[in-house]
Amino acid sequence: MQPLADRIRPLTIDEFFGQDHLVGDAGILRENLNRSFIPSMLLWGPPGVGKTTLAGIIIRTLNRPHYSLSAVDSGVKQVREVIAKAEKNRILDSGSPLLFIDEIHRFSKSQQDALLKAVEKGTVTLIGATTENPSFEVISPLLSRMQVYQMMPLSDEDLKNIIDRAIERDMEYKNLDIREIDYDSLIHFGGGDARKTLNLLELVLRRFSGDKEVIIDESLIHEVARANPLNYDKKGDEHYDLISAFIKSIRGGDPDATLYWMARMLAGGEDPLFICRRMIIAASEDIGLANPNALLMANTCFQSVHQIGMPEARIPMAQTAIYLATSPKSNSAYNAINKAMKEVKQSRALPVPLHLRNAPTPLMKELNHGKNYKYPHDFENNFIKQPYLPEELMDVKFYHPQNNPQEARLKERLKKWWKDNIR
Repeated sequence: MQPLADRIRPLTIDEFFGQDHLVGDAGILRENLNRSFIPSMLLWGPPGVGKTTLAGIIIRTLNRPHYSLSAVDSGVKQVREVIAKAEKNRILDSGSPLLFIDEIHRFSKSQQDALLKAVEKGTVTLIGATTENPSFEVISPLLSRMQVYQMMPLSDEDLKNIIDRAIERDMEYKNLDIREIDYDSLIHFGGGDARKTLNLLELVLRRFSGDKEVIIDESLIHEVARANPLNYDKKGDEHYDLISAFIKSIRGGDPDATLYWMARMLAGGEDPLFICRRMIIAASEDIGLANPNALLMANTCFQSVHQIGMPEARIPMAQTAIYLATSPKSNSAYNAINKAMKEVKQSRALPVPLHLRNAPTPLMKELNHGKNYKYPHDFENNFIKQPYLPEELMDVKFYHPQNNPQEARLKERLKKWWKDNIR
């Protein structure tokens, strides 16, 4: 059977919930559709906010020849075939044919290049949908020829309206006498994704086929959600809750809890490389200079997992997770860069001291760039005391060594170099 989310998909812009900045009374897309004009565009936003639905409404409203491709299963050949059809079917004075490409961020550079000339010449009006930042995933020449419309996460009110419409309009469940709905639990387990929310709603409603009175309460929703893959939504709350528990267990020095939360994520289908990236961050943010080898190990783990894949990848991941959890901890580097960034935001653009400036030309040398700079390697122990910060920041300290054996050595070295005067 067709999923509920597809059965009740809105067909007109007036039925569409959310994205008022695009489709509201003063929305740019509504205004363009009223004029029967749209540019090539990218609809960028998280899953389940209506990108595909909105593209379908645009295509239906303009009533032009149209084509659809999925970046998952289309190559350069399919792109060129569609463009060739569009050239033949173009009707004068009615606008170019529409080409919708879902998950356009999955297209390779060569596939995107194949689209470029057709978009530039107006052979097609391209509508792309993506969950990824187009600045990184779409080639610059193509991106410069398209408008990017960012779609925002749906509000709880939008999701409530979508749930109500599904119950009111869908013939499968229209006759159920629904006395109570725990909207908060449905929305929570849907993770802000309208499609997942409706899928969960349908799983719940199937339990009441033929029932006269229906109560959809918190306990029922939890029971259904936990018995389904919806329980681990890689884009929803569960995703963030589990990775948060994992990182906090590393930070707290509990290897058993660290392994448990990692196992939960892997069992739920989480991308192992995402977990590895978080371990790299933890190696710097929470362990840092107390054990610099932690960062090396986390990076090595990332490379190993990338090369061997699951299920064997779980072994180096477990090894690294245990190592990080049992390592001494320091967030001194994390604190130091945060203080430095804060200072940069608060201070004006302070000039670089003359002796630290580059002097590649005679004119710069005449202006005293680089003058009186002392090359540390010319001095004993490769160190010479001289100022390195702007004069206004001479008394500022960003890095404060913490109380662990590794940083104790760093602290002694800094004292030896700078004595009591760090500058």
